[in-house]
Amino acid sequence: MIGKIISSVIVTFFTINFAYAQQSVSFDDYLATLKDKALLAGVSQTTINEHFSKIKVFKRATANGSNRTINLESYIPQNAPEITVSTARAMFKEQHESLIALGDRYGIQPRFLVALWGMTSEFGEQKGNFPILSVTASNAYSGNKEQFFVDEFIAALKILDSTQIQYEQLIGSSTGAMGHMQLMPSQYLQYAQDGNGDGLKDIWNNQFDAFATAAAMLKDAGWKNDETWGRQVSSINPIDSYMVGTEYNETFTEWQKLGVRRYNGNDLPKRDDMQVSLLMPDGDKGRQYLVYNNFRLLQAWSVKEHFLLTVTYLSERIKNPPIN
Repeated sequence: MIGKIISSVIVTFFTINFAYAQQSVSFDDYLATLKDKALLAGVSQTTINEHFSKIKVFKRATANGSNRTINLESYIPQNAPEITVSTARAMFKEQHESLIALGDRYGIQPRFLVALWGMTSEFGEQKGNFPILSVTASNAYSGNKEQFFVDEFIAALKILDSTQIQYEQLIGSSTGAMGHMQLMPSQYLQYAQDGNGDGLKDIWNNQFDAFATAAAMLKDAGWKNDETWGRQVSSINPIDSYMVGTEYNETFTEWQKLGVRRYNGNDLPKRDDMQVSLLMPDGDKGRQYLVYNNFRLLQAWSVKEHFLLTVTYLSERIKNPPIN
């Protein structure tokens, strides 16, 4: 529906049982170790007996072109084209009262929730339909970020163990992200909310439950409703590479001394109460941004700067011009 490339990975599922070439144990043997870990983590024997036989292995096929050069000048219009912008604004206008109430409840500007919704699941059109237990178990078995996926696998079992969510509902993407806002099982387990007051916490079929869950997660992490995400800037002096990235912070005053200015060349804000990071996702010849703590919190969805800056771009397009 909406022409957006979220990742460079195409997923093909196989129901046959095969072992990854780099593994010295079979998937069935690996699954047995996961069963032991789940029991130690407190998952019930009933849940394990009911669902482990349903878990199948899958492999991922990397799409052609994954090594092509990415820059913001092409990435933003490809991933947040005008149809995405107009859809986001239309969705915001259509659900304005509910979004404002939810934003007030959690202290999150709702434009960021709608922007995340558009960028993560194409406004609910691309939520994924892969069984999460198989996805997380298989990703753990592949050895890439093994402990992360083991933890998410156990979290998914605990969702089945302790909530009204059924196995058939527990579906998502190839990375294990679920529902309208593409949340991981551990995030759902900790933050799941009933956003519309119907007594359910259904992030798969109810966008307001998904919005509320994402908002609760951001609020708990320290989101500041009186701040935005950042701003585009320019620099009149070369910036040392170690100062670039969200791991390095300075005040506006320090960045001013280093030669960073507003994009129009004016001075930066005269305030020292914020820790600010400089991003140059396309190198020193590309766009430059100063980003704030709210931006860092969006890394709960992705650490890829091109993706996150496109989310913030979409949030700005929702805000301006004002929606009547």
